[in-house]
Amino acid sequence: MRCSGDIQLYEDVMNGMRRQFLLTLAVLPALAPMALAQDRRDHERARVALEAGEIRPLAELLGDVERRFHGRVIEADLDRDDGQWLYEFKILPPNGRMFVIEVDAATGALLRSRGQVQTRP
Repeated sequence: MRCSGDIQLYEDVMNGMRRQFLLTLAVLPALAPMALAQDRRDHERARVALEAGEIRPLAELLGDVERRFHGRVIEADLDRDDGQWLYEFKILPPNGRMFVIEVDAATGALLRSRGQVQTRP
């Protein structure tokens, strides 16, 4: 048997969660233009770095990655870390256990990996 205090506590928690959810829904449309602007800035940064010879074209690096590792690249992100451009690739191999590699965007050298990396012979 439940006491009325438990029911009231449950209702208070649910009302709080409902308010949080509705607030999130109200804010999302305002965030969409900011996300699009960030995508444009990222694209512009990548274009400038490529034109300056600071990075290799993504298509070249994708080809290298697919020749070196088993699996399909499902996501690629370009970042600048301590003055060094690097690509982070998420790769999904046939076994379904995704792994992540970071490569130097200028040389293609493997810098770091996370997960069970599967290389080709």
